[in-house]
Amino acid sequence: MPPATPDLISPRSARVLAARRLAKRNFRGKERLFLAEGPQAVREAAAHRAADGGATLVELFATVEAAERYAGIVGEARAAGARIHLAADGVIEDIATTVTPQGLVGICRFLDTPFETILAARPRLVAVLAHVRDPGNAGTVLRCADAAGADAVVLTDASVDLYNPKAVRASVGSLFHLPVAVGVPVEQAVGRLKDAGVRVLAADGAGEQDLDDELDKGTMGGPTAWVFGNEAWGLPEHTRALADAVVRVPIHGKAESLNLATAAAVCLYASARAQRARGGSRSVTESEEN
Repeated sequence: MPPATPDLISPRSARVLAARRLAKRNFRGKERLFLAEGPQAVREAAAHRAADGGATLVELFATVEAAERYAGIVGEARAAGARIHLAADGVIEDIATTVTPQGLVGICRFLDTPFETILAARPRLVAVLAHVRDPGNAGTVLRCADAAGADAVVLTDASVDLYNPKAVRASVGSLFHLPVAVGVPVEQAVGRLKDAGVRVLAADGAGEQDLDDELDKGTMGGPTAWVFGNEAWGLPEHTRALADAVVRVPIHGKAESLNLATAAAVCLYASARAQRARGGSRSVTESEEN
């Protein structure tokens, strides 16, 4: 059998130009499509289904070498109904936003979840990103929330675009694992979460409450939302004032501070641990039955 040859060889073809435009936010918003690069992201995209059952991955560009190396992933993409294009290396380099592409670039439908849908599911652990501007940090916090077993992530209207290629890469596939709401004003997010019976904690290095003390008091076993602020200047006072408590992660050594993603991981895992303690994660219905 002769070796496969790419069917897309020109970076100026219509399909390539359309894909390349998705690196820009205004085109992503217009088309409601985004790029997912690399085998992990493409695999997760192929497995993901929208609420209506439709496929999330709609198109896949692959070099001949990558199509052979990741034949299983390409097969999953094809089974999901995605159009498959074998592309020249130069074409993939033109579409990709990474310095050294891994040979697979998918085009996916937007998959954010309405905030009302998240509230209706009675979440017990939520990460709220308020004023988070760095896409790498946003994606990493999303990954931490996924790992900690959070039920949802909310990006406020002052935060970075969820579908920024750097944010998608930094999530390492977690974008496809849990509901994410976007564009929610922080006041609305906090207010509605409180109305739903969720305790809202603002994470801030200058917080009045200490995370260790909160754990020792046994106050973190119930439904909780953590609000994380800007990488450089934290949370503004009016946002801090919305929370039920402002909590700091204790620094036991000589480090000046923790970066956003590290602090988020500590806070989310602390809540996850408290909620998984005996009796800590029971719902009202379960408590009444026992």
